[in-house]
Amino acid sequence: MVCNMKNNNRVLAMATIGLFLILGLSEQCYGALQPGYYNQKCFITTTTGAWPLTKSQTTEVNVEATVKAAMKLAFTNDSTIAAALLRMQFHDCFVKGCDASILLDGKQSEKTATPNLSVRGYEVIDSIKKTLEKSCRQVVSCADIIVMATRDAVSLASGGKVNYGVETGRLDGKVSNASNVNLPGPTISVSDSIKAFQQKGLGVNDMVYLLGGHTVGVAHCFLFQDRLYNFNGTNKPDPTMDPMLVKELKPKCPQKLNIANTVFLDQTPSSSMVVDKAYFNQLVRKRGILKIDQDLAIARQTKDVVSQLAGGKDYEFAQKFGQAMVKLGRVEVITDTRKGEIRRSCNLKN
Repeated sequence: MVCNMKNNNRVLAMATIGLFLILGLSEQCYGALQPGYYNQKCFITTTTGAWPLTKSQTTEVNVEATVKAAMKLAFTNDSTIAAALLRMQFHDCFVKGCDASILLDGKQSEKTATPNLSVRGYEVIDSIKKTLEKSCRQVVSCADIIVMATRDAVSLASGGKVNYGVETGRLDGKVSNASNVNLPGPTISVSDSIKAFQQKGLGVNDMVYLLGGHTVGVAHCFLFQDRLYNFNGTNKPDPTMDPMLVKELKPKCPQKLNIANTVFLDQTPSSSMVVDKAYFNQLVRKRGILKIDQDLAIARQTKDVVSQLAGGKDYEFAQKFGQAMVKLGRVEVITDTRKGEIRRSCNLKN
């Protein structure tokens, strides 16, 4: 466990192998991730009265409640923010771990990599960070804000049915290079996708559950246009796609394509922007949009998991998806102050 030593009057108790050590002059102490990490770590001091009768009062700021309130407002203004933040967290965690490196600006930062050009939601994370900085300076990491905000957005987009407790205590990374961005693409094979996830410590089932995040959001037509018109050079549609879906999608994705055209990843009309298991129901009906999505329902390694989720109860998907998101949030996190920091601003290095 590594501590970031700063002059402070508070005293922290740290447990190590059963031995409790009392450390003075410490503001933050980082180690393993844990739920409720920010309890008793963020305080705001208010002053009332006129000198010399001024009085100061210190009040704890509930960090997670602050994030939740901000996300409720953001979701009210734009319900698609859930899909945006799910994508942001995945793109962040899969490149050098969950360290908020995707937020950093720069001519060659991760933001500039082609797969990240359509990532959005940065302004929501920046706004939350600014709010928390007013209460407790450089206490809450941007990496943790991404994870907390995504959790709250998912809960809102599921009508409160998908709730999972997040672990916090991450530090922000100091490196952000577009050259590090090597994300699984929409045409990747199931076998190669499994390998990519395993490199991050995530199993086959975790991969299927996390791709369930496609229950919300859209895909640009150019990412799957070949499946409608010329699959593998055959001048015919992909035979694994439901012919009725092909017919429905062609007017939205014509051969003379406008690159901006999009369609819902979940083709369930009543829940295209709801976090639920409907996405998996569509896959078993051959109505997956991206090739990797549809292949999940076909490949021997994953088809049984897809069938189980499609045929199971809503709460089963909610539980498994939440557990997978927690595991995703553990990927290559930084908790050592020699390697990470808490940024003053999410898009700038300190």
